[in-house]
Amino acid sequence: MNLESILFSQGFGSRRECRALVIRGAITIGEQRCDDPNAVFETAGLVFHVDSVRWEYRHKAYLVLHKPPGYECSHAPQHYPSVYSLLPPALITRGVQCVGRLDADTTGLLLLSDDGAFIHRLGSPKHKIPKTYVATTRHPVQDAQLNALRQGVQLHGEPAVSTARSARRRDERTIELVLTEGKYHQVKRMIAAAGNRVEQLHREAIGAFVLPASLAQGQWQWLETEELGMLTG
Repeated sequence: MNLESILFSQGFGSRRECRALVIRGAITIGEQRCDDPNAVFETAGLVFHVDSVRWEYRHKAYLVLHKPPGYECSHAPQHYPSVYSLLPPALITRGVQCVGRLDADTTGLLLLSDDGAFIHRLGSPKHKIPKTYVATTRHPVQDAQLNALRQGVQLHGEPAVSTARSARRRDERTIELVLTEGKYHQVKRMIAAAGNRVEQLHREAIGAFVLPASLAQGQWQWLETEELGMLTG
């Protein structure tokens, strides 16, 4: 693939903008500046720098973001900044989207991708991919509340009860809840229906993939093949 097309596919602007980047000497490959937009490179394993920022060629973008509180999962946020503002512009240009959403005050594991099939598979409740949440509650967690969550609680406006795959107490005011659905405010509504109230909420895992402890709030990283398998396997 020629260099102009590589940059275009990775979100560095229109073809004209990508050509201009190359011509002005913004691109280096293998520590050598490349100013020929038509130079051809093998994309597999390609590493390049744009204005000294390192990039790896990715046919599809798969990201994990440690969402901080006070951010909306929307391109048109109403009350808080957008989570997309935490990403480099090139990723926005290439069209990454959130895989499902987290409430503005919820923290933790957020996936983003430009792969529509991946977004659908991870976001669709019919695939029953488990998602692990950790909720800090206002009142001490009672055994009866955990049993209600496991057996199913009735949410307002829902025809069927909502059931947790698992619910366990981590400490006096902390519940670990595993769900395979993705209804609006589901964790908060379920815990309220069980007789308690969520004060803080954090998504810890999707499938077997756990949010990396090394990833600070507001940071993102690429998902590699092994990690993708943990999400969808």
